[in-house]
Amino acid sequence: MVKAMYLFVLLLFLVFNGQIESSPFPHHLGPRPVHKHIFILAGQSNMAGRGGVHNGTWDGYIPCESRLDPSIVRLNSQLQWEKAHEPLHADIDVNKACGVGPGMAFANAIRSQWNVPLVGLVPCAIGGTKIKLWERGEVLYENMVRRAKESVKEGGMINALLWYQGESDTITEEDADAYKSNMEKLIQDVRSDLGMPLLPVIQVALASGEGPYIEKVREAQKSITLPNVMWVDAQGLPLNEDHLHLYTHSQILLGRMLALAYLTHFANPHF
Repeated sequence: MVKAMYLFVLLLFLVFNGQIESSPFPHHLGPRPVHKHIFILAGQSNMAGRGGVHNGTWDGYIPCESRLDPSIVRLNSQLQWEKAHEPLHADIDVNKACGVGPGMAFANAIRSQWNVPLVGLVPCAIGGTKIKLWERGEVLYENMVRRAKESVKEGGMINALLWYQGESDTITEEDADAYKSNMEKLIQDVRSDLGMPLLPVIQVALASGEGPYIEKVREAQKSITLPNVMWVDAQGLPLNEDHLHLYTHSQILLGRMLALAYLTHFANPHF
């Protein structure tokens, strides 16, 4: 009995003095995995980012709010994690020049306000796409779900879907009228396919559009009442000279708005 008590006290001493690692993770398996807090970025060009793009060329300007941070990574087009950097969607939305979007500003704001070890971004946005192209079974939808599933294979959890899309659905009244039901189905399908029935979804209510039915789409976005779905409003944020895309500083503001919405409504310090 005395010998057993002695061994127990000795074991406690070694643990608290760092001579025995208290974690059960075996050293021979390498460094402990770092938990990634993963966010899917999807939609069309204003999510992909056209900040600083003029006449088809990005000006290369990166604001400090979109700075590199070793604790922010992105899943590239080859499904490999790498340090995140602007333009975040350069190898995803390949048919147009990409510039500054909201993703890096969002991630930096999350990192500065929430003590998490690693933020993972999964860029999926493609410019000029109607919501019908994001239906289950369509290439864009299936690619987004595939990338989302791949993102958690090395650990981590998908925290939210950030969605900025709808400008192309303002062209016809038929598309605008169908937007709410199409968006609700997309949310339900993504949640089902990822096995996350309450996955948070933060939409961006439109700042602009390609047609005359901007308000109809905005109202559709704001009227969705599914659980854990909310929106932030881009209306009034300054646009590029094309009157369609957010300019660089607007993208920074939007990224911060998205971060505030997530931190206020969904962040869990014990997650």
